[in-house]
This record gives sequence, C-alpha cells and structure tokens, in this order.
Amino acid sequence: MAKFTKLGKSDISVYPIGLGTNAVGGHNIYPNMLDEEQGKDVVRTALDNGINMLDTAFIYGPERSEELIGEVMKEYKRDDIVLATKGAHKFAGKDTLIDNSPAFLKQAVDDSLRRLQTDYIDLFYIHFPDNDTPKDEAVGALKELKDQGKIRSIGVSNFTPEQLQEANKDGYVDVLQAEYNLLKRDPEKHYFPYTENENITFIPYFPLESGLLAGKYDKNTVFSDLRAQNPNFQGEKFLENLQKVAQLKEIADAYGEEVVHIVLAWYFTRPSVDIIIPGAKRPEQVLSNKRAAEIALSEADVQLISNIFG
Repeated sequence: MAKFTKLGKSDISVYPIGLGTNAVGGHNIYPNMLDEEQGKDVVRTALDNGINMLDTAFIYGPERSEELIGEVMKEYKRDDIVLATKGAHKFAGKDTLIDNSPAFLKQAVDDSLRRLQTDYIDLFYIHFPDNDTPKDEAVGALKELKDQGKIRSIGVSNFTPEQLQEANKDGYVDVLQAEYNLLKRDPEKHYFPYTENENITFIPYFPLESGLLAGKYDKNTVFSDLRAQNPNFQGEKFLENLQKVAQLKEIADAYGEEVVHIVLAWYFTRPSVDIIIPGAKRPEQVLSNKRAAEIALSEADVQLISNIFG
C-alpha cells in the first residue's frame, strides 16, 4: 500500500494517485461522454478503492462536473474525501474571460460550494492567471476564505514561475498544477527548485501526453481532435516519440507492468511531485492508474527513463 502524502504545507493527507474528473460531466471537453451515470461510477470506483482526491473545476462542463461530484459525495463520508476544484473563468456574452480579482474569487468559491453541495473545499485553485490582478492579492483573498473555513488549502494553476513567486510572496501557496510529462520537462528547470524549496506540491497535468506515453498508438494511428495540432503527434516527431515509448515497453515488460504504470511511477521520483491526478473515462481505468503508486523503480531504471527522454 502506497503511503499517503501531504498537500504542500497543509495537514491534508492524500493518496498519491488522485482522480482528474474533466471527463465526468465535462461535456464541453468530451462531447461524446454524455453518460453521466458512467461518470459518477468512475468517481465511486475511485472512492471505493482508496483514492481520496477528486480534482474538478468550474470550467469542466461548465459547472456540470462539480454538480455530479457533489451528488456522488453525498453517498460517502465527506471527511474521507479530499476535494479540489478551480475557478477563474467567467462568461461575458460569447466571450470567456479570466478573472483573479478578490471579489470574483470569493464569489467563485461560494458558487462552487453550492454546486458541490458541501460547506468546505479542501483545495481551491486559481485555474488560470489574469493579466491585471497582483497575484499576492488574489492569493490573499483565498487566505481569507481559508481563515473562514471555506477552503483548507490554496493552489495555483498555469502560473509562470514569476507569477508563482508573486503568488507565494506570503508563503500561502500549497500546490502548483502545471503541464509536465516525459515529453515536456521544462518544469524540472523552471519550477522544481522553487517548489521543492518552498514545500509546494507540484501536481502535473497531461502526465500521459494525451495517451501517447501510455503506449496506445502506433505509426498508423490517425488523430482528428486536438492531438492533430500537437507537434508531438506530427510527422517525424511522432515517430521518434513512438520509438521512445517502445523502449519504455521493454522496461515495463521487465517489471511485468504496463507502460502507463511505469511512466506514472517515474514521476514520483521527481522533486515535489507527490500526487498525480490522471483522468479516467471508465471505472477500470481508475483501478489501472492506481497501480502506479505501488511500483518502486530501481535507480538504474529511473536514470534510464530520464536518458531516453533527455
């Protein structure tokens, strides 16, 4: 059994594998995922099998992911769940704007509490930075909500290193969520030294690069969605990446594991990466993802994987 870990400087204990829920009610993200009961079953599977962190956001749906998770949480003991959500988006006609103003964030938390049918949120993130609000003021507003008991810890997402440091000027930030995977390793240089020094948990999103690092694809796979616009899925770069993943498969075979488990297990060897929140569209994917927290890679294999994707 993997050990529980703490969220940043907080006293919140989390199982190392959480559940990203953008496919649960995230109809604007996955238009074909309209079976809401299946989405709720994904959440139930996580909670029934020791995964206690659920990661959602206002913009997933929008709003619907929070509502469905709120419905499922009523079936469980609230104190057993670590609930994370995010806010920053607002709609103005057909436009989607980003707002980090204290007044907006306070309203966003109240709105999320209502949709989630709970009286506190364990981790609230500023989902994206705006261009106007001083980041320490935005986080200061969340600190007020923390003092009031509405949230238990503070996160920021998609912040630049400079914005992160401004946000954490008073030491209030517990978690940073940003894109990181074996094919996008810039955070090792730009974030990890700071997050490790400041005791900020780094939670990567897109850890499997939209399935590419899970060993799902071959040279004949055709993409018609957003992946078609991602350089990692195009031309020679795509073929190079497939070759790297093939080397991962050899390592995975030696452990008797799947590629996806080895990749996720490797992230846990990185400084301040204590929690990973892979998404799932089906209950069996939840159970598969959980396996990664049980795997201990040898130092030689950790270095080998790093070298393959160096």
